[in-house]
Amino acid sequence: MLEDTGIKLSCVASDILGVSGRAMLDGLVAGTTDPEVLSELARGRLRQKLPALREALEGRFQPHHALVIGAILSHLDFLDEHIDRLSEAIEEQLAPFESALGLACTIPGVASRTTEVLFSE
Repeated sequence: MLEDTGIKLSCVASDILGVSGRAMLDGLVAGTTDPEVLSELARGRLRQKLPALREALEGRFQPHHALVIGAILSHLDFLDEHIDRLSEAIEEQLAPFESALGLACTIPGVASRTTEVLFSE
């Protein structure tokens, strides 16, 4: 959708859904289209790329783009919220196995999500 507007945020920001990218997308959805204003929302290492960011944020962002991107962002928020709720429920169910989970995480290449899957099986 951003490509349709001529905005090339992904060419400058490695994670357009990270803190800075999300702030810029929220700004666009809220009606801010000024590249100067949007680029000032950059945080961390992305601030080193302000000139390239300003250029990448120039485009033809219209209200219908805001509607669609706003809907996509809302859906992502909905999914993140449900993932958090499910993760909490999983942690609750696995609480009795906490020490064994910690031990399984010491296996090279096995992270916490993998141990959760192993123990659920």
